[in-house]
Amino acid sequence: MIVSADRSNEDKMVDRFTAPDFLPNFIDKYREMPCLWQVQCRDYSNKLKRKAALEKQLELVKPVYPTADITYLKDKIGSLRSTYNRERKKVQDSLRSGASADDVYVPRLWYYNSLRFLSDQM
Repeated sequence: MIVSADRSNEDKMVDRFTAPDFLPNFIDKYREMPCLWQVQCRDYSNKLKRKAALEKQLELVKPVYPTADITYLKDKIGSLRSTYNRERKKVQDSLRSGASADDVYVPRLWYYNSLRFLSDQM
């Protein structure tokens, strides 16, 4: 199978996005902008403030992925949120099943605890 150079570079950029030296910083900055994730935030429905917050996040992403745009950023944030939610659901399902404390599902997602601030938003 032949992989184009562009596709190969894109895969490397994605790997750098989820790298342990980048992602925690990205998540911390995301947490500092509640207008992007907190539904009860007054600015959550303010499109201009949300766009400004996304532009700030984009500045953080550009050194890792130079061709990133707002759409790419929204996709990445959506991916992080859905992955976190999937792991969270597994934990909740194992708790509801009546499993003993030893049998409760332990999240395998290395950044799971960093995203726990999202738990009351889902």
